[in-house]
Amino acid sequence: MLQIIPFTLGPAQTNAYLIADPDTRDAAVIDPSWDGKRILSEAQTRGWRIAHLWYTHAHFDHIGGAAEIADALNPLPLVALHPNDHVLWRAGGGGALFGFKIDPGPEPTIDFTHGQILKLGSAQLEVRFTPGHTLGHCVLYCAEAKVCFCGDLIFAGSVGRTDLPGGNWDTLEQSVREQIYTLPDETRLLSGHGPETTVGDEKKFNPFVRG
Repeated sequence: MLQIIPFTLGPAQTNAYLIADPDTRDAAVIDPSWDGKRILSEAQTRGWRIAHLWYTHAHFDHIGGAAEIADALNPLPLVALHPNDHVLWRAGGGGALFGFKIDPGPEPTIDFTHGQILKLGSAQLEVRFTPGHTLGHCVLYCAEAKVCFCGDLIFAGSVGRTDLPGGNWDTLEQSVREQIYTLPDETRLLSGHGPETTVGDEKKFNPFVRG
């Protein structure tokens, strides 16, 4: 069963998730937001091998810890990102707009595509393309674990902002309705900021996108 270790790190209090198959000890980091050494230390304590860095999108506060993690690993982890966000990644995730200059770490070498299946030991996660917050935003859904890592698409009682470059409200709303609200109601939503929630609760109570 997929094991999940959450972190809340950095200037924007961004959630990063260290996930692993504890039997094979294969691990990945979803959105290595900041303080990569803290994430790496937790993996090393558990004897997990970080082989993947998976980005829901390329904003600076979701990739700020990637370089510290990668610098300590040999071989380098495989980095995955939707190609529509490569320009944003090369621009340091837009950090300059907020006064931050980051090392974005190793270049993405795997392009996310809608419906792609990611394997981590015996666990499988489905990539769902969910633009609106950025041009290349994706969520990662693990049906067996009943969990969706939803980045900055949707939060508990809120949604991602659409006023930054690449954002679009109509597109974000469509992504929420088609890719989140179609999941089982009991699915846990682990977002990029704030506490976890469920699909069922957001369909009932989210004031921005009603189910």
